[in-house]
Amino acid sequence: MGGDLYALDFDGILCDSCGESSLSALKAAKIRWSSLFDQVNLSTEEWIIDQMHILRPVVETGYENLLLVRLLLEIQIPSIRKSSVADGLSIQAILENWLQLKPVIMKEWNEERDALIDLFGKVRDEWIRNDFSGWIGANRFYPGVADALRFSSSEVYIVTTKQSRFAEALLRELAGVNIPSERIYGLGTGPKVEVLKQLQSMSQHDGLKLHFVEDRLATLKNVIKDPALDQWNLYLGRWGYNTEKEREEAGSIPRIRLLDLTDFSEKLK
Repeated sequence: MGGDLYALDFDGILCDSCGESSLSALKAAKIRWSSLFDQVNLSTEEWIIDQMHILRPVVETGYENLLLVRLLLEIQIPSIRKSSVADGLSIQAILENWLQLKPVIMKEWNEERDALIDLFGKVRDEWIRNDFSGWIGANRFYPGVADALRFSSSEVYIVTTKQSRFAEALLRELAGVNIPSERIYGLGTGPKVEVLKQLQSMSQHDGLKLHFVEDRLATLKNVIKDPALDQWNLYLGRWGYNTEKEREEAGSIPRIRLLDLTDFSEKLK
């Protein structure tokens, strides 16, 4: 047998979607909390979008972008604050404490994950319907990735927390790559550790070397915790949505290899 199987994260490994996800989140936040935007001017919106690029490493699932938009709004405009954490909160503190902050603001704002996921998806669908080229143009594939995918001799699967229909559309329209929908495991297909177990258990993958490329250190650490996934080679993409501190920590973990974009494209080919 022999050969390689690559399970690839999408956002932050294949595609830089931060521009699109930030703009979609702002659109969705204006729908969800319309009254909060009464006193928001264009310069505040631009500031929010700028901060969203810095904060992108904390986002695991797209709906969290909406929470970040509102939290940034509460930081900027004290009169609309409903959360106990916004006062004096810095961007660095959000980067370092997002996992602790998220459940607090969800509770204080009385928000539900599924409702925010649904809204975020609908806003993207509407943007695609009304301005497909604008939606596509707000994303970009990292240099060399499209060709690497197109000419790869390995078995390639996409394992992402993005909704599958958006990943599939971007691969097809922006990268010119057709990956069968059954090879795209998107939001709702279960945690990534469970998807990796499914992939390694498929008989057609017997004898293949298994590689998982991800830009979130927390996700790789979850894989390491599960002995059933010991045969996966793990890589953290340096070019993705992670911080210098996370890259340093990854470098100290024997199981994880730090990967540069050029090396990734070569490996995939």
